[in-house]
Amino acid sequence: MDRIMPTKKDLLQLLRETDGYVSGEAVSEKLGITRAAVWKQVELLRAEGYVIDSLTRRGYRLRETPDLLTQEEIQAGLSAGEFGCRVFAMETVDSTNEEAKRRAEQDAPHGSVFVAEQQTGGKGRLGRRWDSAAGSGLWFSLLLRPKALPSQTAGITLLAGLAVCRAIRRETGCQASIKWPNDVVLGTKKVCGILTEMSAEMDQIHYVVVGIGINVKKGAFPAELQEKAVSLEAGAGRPVRRVPLLQRILEEFELLYREYGVSSFPLEEYSSLCVSLGRRIRFFRNGSEVHGTAVAVEKDGGLVAELENGETAVVTSGEVVVQGFYGQ
Repeated sequence: MDRIMPTKKDLLQLLRETDGYVSGEAVSEKLGITRAAVWKQVELLRAEGYVIDSLTRRGYRLRETPDLLTQEEIQAGLSAGEFGCRVFAMETVDSTNEEAKRRAEQDAPHGSVFVAEQQTGGKGRLGRRWDSAAGSGLWFSLLLRPKALPSQTAGITLLAGLAVCRAIRRETGCQASIKWPNDVVLGTKKVCGILTEMSAEMDQIHYVVVGIGINVKKGAFPAELQEKAVSLEAGAGRPVRRVPLLQRILEEFELLYREYGVSSFPLEEYSSLCVSLGRRIRFFRNGSEVHGTAVAVEKDGGLVAELENGETAVVTSGEVVVQGFYGQ
């Protein structure tokens, strides 16, 4: 029976687990390969962007990892339980949401993550195109299989927005906020969009896909969107690594999901981060454009507005334009 030869993945894991340097002899013995083969694997890792120091009589030390959206990088150090249990990392895909739905039909498990360096057909709400240039952002989808009725899923998108907001604040220091219901903003510009899609029958959910797109790198979007959009690097004033951000989002999202499921969310925290509140808004109601002021978020996720005629309305879906945001 042929023995399976160790790969650069095995070497990378060994380097991660070692505090400081590990000798070439020790690597050779642990992996069962020659010193020359060890050197070859080190060079392969370096070619992928890993910074590995090597010193005579001391061996090798992993000093820096590249910002690669690979299964190995994403799952290394990920403390989430189910979210990230499977990671499908792709160079290019039409849409991570579409890939998640295809895999869901093939029984991909709850908590699976689908991430791509580039989307050729990325999409936002209401069928809008989402620009997803290669290496410029964090484009991923999370597959959920909640035990709930379709009518009990109002909290999913709000929980996702809150998880992204928490993660951005903790990983970058940027004061991210939420524009109800599915955008995360820096100041008055959009940095993240969320698209939630569901496959269900009247009394059963087959699966839910939560798609999240974040502008991370400078130049993450076309010039014509500069008045509406912003990148995390522009907001932070420094480089931002995507893998730690993705890991933090998954961890925050899972914490919230375990506590609130899909039908609820922490109303007080969400409201404190919701920049729609207290602002003039406009939306369509019964085919007519309505103007008012957003005053609260209901416990079921609806946006409460005081209208110009003195009435109160609750918005649960559709497009809501907030004055002062996205050049409005």
